[in-house]
Amino acid sequence: MSPSRELQTLKAEFFRSLAHPLRIRILEILAAHGERTVNQLQEALGEDQPIVSQHLAKLRATGVVEMRKVGTTAAYALADELTGNLLKVARQILNRRLTGTQTLLRELKSEAR
Repeated sequence: MSPSRELQTLKAEFFRSLAHPLRIRILEILAAHGERTVNQLQEALGEDQPIVSQHLAKLRATGVVEMRKVGTTAAYALADELTGNLLKVARQILNRRLTGTQTLLRELKSEAR
């Protein structure tokens, strides 16, 4: 039995929520350091607070991160630790791809000699 259209849409929404460089950076920080406040993320990213908050809202809307109130401050964490594993696998895939590219570049350079 093939996955339903609804399930495929859910998967696409999940990956679409990851499809921004700043959101990836946010997730990598949360995966490496655990829960962080908006201010901590803002400092680590070197971005303005409204921009960080906008991306956190997108990640929260799709269930990728969770928010909890700490007094008047919002703190964010990965909703599922497996997201960190997903980022690790993505890095491994990209590493293999880039390693292959480097091999081709070396071949091209030696061919030109």
